[in-house]
Amino acid sequence: MIDKKIENIIIIGGGIGGLFTGALLAKEGFSVTILEKNAIIGGGLQSFQRFGISFDTGMHILGGFKNDGSIFKICNYLNILQKIKLQDIDPECMDQITFLSDNRTFRIPEGKDHFIAYFQNEFPEEKENIFNYVNKLFQLSDEVPLFSLKTSNTNELAHDEWFFKPADELICHYIKDKKLQEVLAYMNPMCGGIAGHTPSYIFALINTLYIKGQSRFVGSTIQLANALANVITENNGRVLHNEAVVNVIIEDKEISKVITSQGNEYSADLFISAIHPSSFLQLTENKLFTKAYRNRINDAKNTYSSFIVFIKFKPNSFKYINHPCYLQKDYSKSWKHGEYDEHNWPHGFIYLTPCVENQGEYASSMEILAMMPFSSCEKWKNTSVENRGKEYKNWKKKHIHKILDIMNAVYPDFENHIEGIFSSSPLTIRDFYNVPEGALYGIAKDSQDLHSGFISIHTKATNLLQTGQNVYLHGCCGVPLTAINTAEVIVGKDIIVNKINKAFENIASKE
Repeated sequence: MIDKKIENIIIIGGGIGGLFTGALLAKEGFSVTILEKNAIIGGGLQSFQRFGISFDTGMHILGGFKNDGSIFKICNYLNILQKIKLQDIDPECMDQITFLSDNRTFRIPEGKDHFIAYFQNEFPEEKENIFNYVNKLFQLSDEVPLFSLKTSNTNELAHDEWFFKPADELICHYIKDKKLQEVLAYMNPMCGGIAGHTPSYIFALINTLYIKGQSRFVGSTIQLANALANVITENNGRVLHNEAVVNVIIEDKEISKVITSQGNEYSADLFISAIHPSSFLQLTENKLFTKAYRNRINDAKNTYSSFIVFIKFKPNSFKYINHPCYLQKDYSKSWKHGEYDEHNWPHGFIYLTPCVENQGEYASSMEILAMMPFSSCEKWKNTSVENRGKEYKNWKKKHIHKILDIMNAVYPDFENHIEGIFSSSPLTIRDFYNVPEGALYGIAKDSQDLHSGFISIHTKATNLLQTGQNVYLHGCCGVPLTAINTAEVIVGKDIIVNKINKAFENIASKE
């Protein structure tokens, strides 16, 4: 806990990490100012208009809003539940996975017991193994108390032997059927899973989060960003757009001020960086951050990125699907999303039809996310948006057609349903989110090098903290939990967690 008196806090970055951290601190009575570089706040919650409809940049599927989930409780505490519109994913099929090599589709139901029973029915010879494997996932998740908004004495925590071991090895330890091993790895794109590297606890948290129940926004994802911003402004804070921090001035081991692209200067008692640590280091040349530290951060492995295809359908043309669809070419590539071969790409992808207000039988749009490493488009790394050249545009068109060829095989005449189409690449994500290599989940957690993926909330600057997906956990659930960790460094351990749980108990008792 910080022992100096703090009244004013500046947060660099108005993504989901900065907004949740800011909202929690504003509710605690601090004067919060968020400086966001883009015209729109939200980071992965941002939306944009094209072809007269709204497209989301991320956060397509939400965990933690159902079955008394942690994000539901946090939003209840912040009093924003009534400001966001959600719809439950089909509980009979929360996820659909299709393997083209044998044309087999799995329709997985929601809930731990249903999840187990479904796969036991599909692979009866693995009945006991499936039961033990899924229970191990939930056991590993329970070893992260904050995941369930539980308090704990971190000095007393002891982890299971599998906690930090590679997730692919965990699956193979329990499951013997080769195909089932690949099927159970289907959520890898949600955590940047890499064989031999992704720790089992990261994989377990993502899997249990979504197995418990999934939701999605009705309408644009920006509604959550706006709701969080309102918490800040209603508590006398500010959320400023188009204020990219370009220089951080450090004197005597403290940040004295930050300077923005608009030429404005901002000072505060405390600063919080909600951007990628590497991006933050580019803002200061102060020797407080040593060469060794800078090298460690800049050399840290980032998770892979994505190529995204955005589609507007012709009216009443393509049926709405109320769940994510995962597609794999075969059973050997579930852990290969971080690899790129232009001739064989993509190994698979996720496609979704977003939910709109008064959603009917037909979808208005689709987003297709095909994982892709930054190396695929590195030759254009020194270009900027709208200035990447003809070769890049042709490269994007070629990759759009690769995806459409697969969609045509799954849905005959798929292209005939399309009214408009465009795409984004890892370069787009890099420039739009200000993250190195367009990394979807920031710095990778690596079983082979746990130190490289550890980023502390505290920094060498005595009045600078960090928050966001690089610090603790990523995603729609992990980043808000990281925000709690950061905020409690200021207000005291378990203070906010206890308030969140108390607020939930109050509404539960009324029901």
